[in-house]
Amino acid sequence: MGLIGIVLYYALVAFAVALTARALMSFIPLFVRGWEPRGAMLVVAEAVYTVTDPPLRLFGKIIPPLRIGGVGIDLGFLVLFLLVSFAMRLVAAFLM
Repeated sequence: MGLIGIVLYYALVAFAVALTARALMSFIPLFVRGWEPRGAMLVVAEAVYTVTDPPLRLFGKIIPPLRIGGVGIDLGFLVLFLLVSFAMRLVAAFLM
């Protein structure tokens, strides 16, 4: 369980970092109009979106966005991030 747990923990950490990067990249167009990633940033953005899109689409189908007036809040992202954080703590507890 030791090696498998360590690999699983670091995979979850990498996924949490990818989710955080996706959240940050989603805010960039709000501040910089017409921003499109180029060069190395394009490779990073493509990798982040490739890794995070399938689980977010799944949670988007299961959990509808919360509508507050004209704004929709994606709760699927929040639930996925909380599940990944919980899984990280669970794996870390088993490694102790």
